[in-house]
Amino acid sequence: MRVLVRTFSELCITVGTLIVLFVVYVLFWTGVKADNAMDGEIDKLQDQWAQGSVPTGTGGGGGDDAVDSAPKKPAAYKDGKPFAVMYIPRFGFTWNKPVLQGTGTDVLKKGLGHYASTAQLGQKGNFSVAGHRRTYGDPFKDFPELRPGDAVVLTDGTTWFTYRIDKKPYKTLPSDIGVIDPVPRKSGYDGPGRYLTLTTCEPEWGHSHRLIVWAHLDATQPVEAGKPEALRR
Repeated sequence: MRVLVRTFSELCITVGTLIVLFVVYVLFWTGVKADNAMDGEIDKLQDQWAQGSVPTGTGGGGGDDAVDSAPKKPAAYKDGKPFAVMYIPRFGFTWNKPVLQGTGTDVLKKGLGHYASTAQLGQKGNFSVAGHRRTYGDPFKDFPELRPGDAVVLTDGTTWFTYRIDKKPYKTLPSDIGVIDPVPRKSGYDGPGRYLTLTTCEPEWGHSHRLIVWAHLDATQPVEAGKPEALRR
């Protein structure tokens, strides 16, 4: 009997240790790996841009005229590869994440993922992006803090694109794929435009629901003009 009790106690200690190690892995180590991976993806992009390897035909002027005239369609994005960097000042002026093509598990470990079925950056339609709320660097940890008027800024190496959020985060089910339609359902938009949709999991440590924000393209400017107003402190 004493041997059984001791064996059971040792088993409980072993299981408890494994659980603690797993929690440390999920909360800490995946974040370290993801942060390194995201930094590496941004470095790749910056190297490409420095060498002049950027999507062609995406340049445009600044202000409303540039939005109305529409940047020319960029080259097709490559699966699993980065093509832009996103900045959200609401999350802090040091927050920046790479955007890669696709939303598979491996992609979202390295940054934010572009829904391949949606519009390209700055184009007519709905440029839609997913990101983890928690684990793998917690890119969208503060997603519920987003508010109408907040800027979401992206660059593809030639152009800055400033989107403005129109509504507080909207909670829905994972099956509600209409949120990434060209004119998203429940967004309040009444016709075609140049929209941005961001999606993440809800609740913070679960995935039973999704949080959504919608934004419209407010302005563009060439990178040679410097950072857009939204990124100036």
